[in-house]
Amino acid sequence: MRVATSTIQQAALSGMLRQQAMLARTQNEVASGRRVQAPADDPVAAARIAELERMLAENGRYAANADALTNRLSYAERAIADASLALQRLQELALQANNGIVDINARRMIAAEMRTRAAEIVDIANRQDVNGEYLFAGFRSSTRPFERTPTGVEFRGDAANRYVQADVAQFISHGHSGAEVFVEIPAGNGTFTTAVAGANAGTGIVDPGSLLDPGAWIADDYDIVFTTPSTYEIRDSANALVQTGTFQSDAEIAFRGISVRISGAPATGDRFEVRPAGTRDLFAALDELIATVESATVTAPERARFGSQMAASIAQIGVSLDHLAKIRAEVGARLNAVETSNTARQDLEVEARAVLSSLRDVDYAEAITRMNQQLVGLQAAQQSYARIARLSLFDYL
Repeated sequence: MRVATSTIQQAALSGMLRQQAMLARTQNEVASGRRVQAPADDPVAAARIAELERMLAENGRYAANADALTNRLSYAERAIADASLALQRLQELALQANNGIVDINARRMIAAEMRTRAAEIVDIANRQDVNGEYLFAGFRSSTRPFERTPTGVEFRGDAANRYVQADVAQFISHGHSGAEVFVEIPAGNGTFTTAVAGANAGTGIVDPGSLLDPGAWIADDYDIVFTTPSTYEIRDSANALVQTGTFQSDAEIAFRGISVRISGAPATGDRFEVRPAGTRDLFAALDELIATVESATVTAPERARFGSQMAASIAQIGVSLDHLAKIRAEVGARLNAVETSNTARQDLEVEARAVLSSLRDVDYAEAITRMNQQLVGLQAAQQSYARIARLSLFDYL
């Protein structure tokens, strides 16, 4: 069989081109640090690499969400803490004003500081995050949530909560609505409220009361009416008689699972109200406290009414502080959830990057050794072809 010179040359050239292609691929691997340059290099690894890169990209978005969530929740936690400090100061001032030796002039000075503290809480409720969004405005994050009007502080935000995706299956609330934090606070002692009727002529003072037996409590409107200075009857909203009793100052009056105490000397016909708690607007409660502190206490009935209203206001501040502490604890729990999610996501990312590196990244020691071998092979092939190409029959004549 005769082999043409051109066939030999073509075979030699094809072999050298294959070696050059293999060498070029290895050089690209070394230069880029990537073993898989194209899906055709390793289809199974390429599919897995694409999946891991997509997961890492999603993790990056979740990390950004978690950072934004952490910042916003941290601002909210600080705001609630500051509001609690201002409210604690208001509680101290209320206790000072409720002292019997403090005259009206001193109470007016106390009320002036109370107004400053109340305005401070309004400002805290209107705080913004680093993006200029109001912390307690709900979905209306660009709207100032609380505004002072001639009739009081109005909530103009949204009552809904926003949620942020911190992981594949984890959504965490962006914060609390201002209505939830500052408006929807349990009233009175959390179960019921007490008050004196405006027309009372005696010196009876009613305390905020307490819950004795939750199972026996029937939420209704009750009136404690004094039939004589030493006897009383309790009637419900249907005017049905619930209980009668003999009055002793500061003695416990217990009925239907609750207890109230009335001190002083009520007059015949005086009425004391017990109502289901409901909710109380913190700013309205503070405005009422300030008005009470500034009110006149010249007559004995005025001093009694002042004492009852101050007792109710001080109790309301205590409930409000407990409410803010509960909200702050919820914010802390959300921050912990974000931190836990971050830790789990970071651990997963480390593992994913390790797997991705094993699939995609080149082994430099192996690749450089292979490149040198391919280079030597190519050089040897080129030198052999150069020698063979110069041969002819005339060399043997």
